[in-house]
Amino acid sequence: MIARWRWALAQLTKRLWFRASLFSLLGIATALAAIFFKDFVPESIATRIGADAVDKILGIIASSMLAVTTFSLTTMVSAYSAASSGVTPRATTLVMEDSTTQNALATFIGSFLFSLVGIIALSTGAYGAQGRTVLFTVTIVVVILIVYTLLSWIDHLSKLGRVGETIDRVERATLEAMNSRAKWPFLGASQYPIELELLNSTPAVNSNQTGYVQHIDVQALGNVAQQCGALIYVEVLPGAFVHQGMVLARVVISNRERGGDINTIDDRILAAITIGVRRTFEHDPRFGLSVLSEIASRALSPAVNDPGTAIDIVGRGVRCFTQWANQAHLAEEVGSNCLQVHLRGLEVDDLFDDFFAPIGRDGASVLEVNIRMMKALVSLSEIDPHRYERVCREQALCLIKRANIALVLDEEKTKLGEVALKFMI
Repeated sequence: MIARWRWALAQLTKRLWFRASLFSLLGIATALAAIFFKDFVPESIATRIGADAVDKILGIIASSMLAVTTFSLTTMVSAYSAASSGVTPRATTLVMEDSTTQNALATFIGSFLFSLVGIIALSTGAYGAQGRTVLFTVTIVVVILIVYTLLSWIDHLSKLGRVGETIDRVERATLEAMNSRAKWPFLGASQYPIELELLNSTPAVNSNQTGYVQHIDVQALGNVAQQCGALIYVEVLPGAFVHQGMVLARVVISNRERGGDINTIDDRILAAITIGVRRTFEHDPRFGLSVLSEIASRALSPAVNDPGTAIDIVGRGVRCFTQWANQAHLAEEVGSNCLQVHLRGLEVDDLFDDFFAPIGRDGASVLEVNIRMMKALVSLSEIDPHRYERVCREQALCLIKRANIALVLDEEKTKLGEVALKFMI
């Protein structure tokens, strides 16, 4: 359960320009700081330290960092293109949010601006002997930072944009989203009553945008419900596609004296639900599973013909569902101010459909993929029978139906049936 401003801040800090701008300002401030700290350096130290070469060092840093930054940007664009064409365009966002890449670029740009401002200040004579000493000391620290960043950047380049590395990122993002949702199954709100059927006449809050729900600020909704004496029933979850005029929530005024203007309530509820042009991984486990499934489907296409990647994806899906089952007991209670807000939880059937259905459809004619899928379903039914056995059985029967149509040899159908024997009993 994350407030909207914290979520928006987290999204901002993941942008490439944010760190680059931050390091750039830091580099400029560091170069100018030597002017203000020069009076703290004794003249005796300034005469002993050979700071006369600092202008040459800064010149080398300025020219080399500009070239390294240009090279790094070219490499990044190539990595994004490789991730988009080799894996899926939906995974490019995770590659762009890579902290190591952002730190490296920000360090290079910040070092370039540091050296540039230092050269300009030296040409004006603003430093003096003591200021040169301070600048020389800071420059040595910057050089050490550059060397460390270059070494880590070189190691990182060997993995950036590769299929396996990108799949790892998608899996980690999916696991984080599933762990978060296991902890807050209703995003910190109360469970939407299963038997509740609200009338169409119940006041509804309609969307004024078209796009995907990216975040729901349950705390803000809880404050609205408490202040207005209302019960709020949210009809959508993060990841849902909504259109203009679609019902996002319904409001039941339980305290007429505190109810207030219904239009004001609508505006505050709309402000608590963030709608964007694309889905995000943070609060949408179904999106992560869909992206993993999409990677497997692309690998199974005739143009790629890589069933090994699809088999690898199935194993990662088993890890994700296993983590979901293991974390289910950690679910926390409803937030103290969110008792009057009601949300629906994720359905296991939807999660399995998002992951297994596309792979089963596109891999129906590949025996090894069918066998791996069947083994995965058997494993999940044994890991958590109460949660998974029914849906695993349904997915297994659907898998067999597809395979019986797509597989050519009777021997292959028999082999798959032997693996699925558990679900036939």
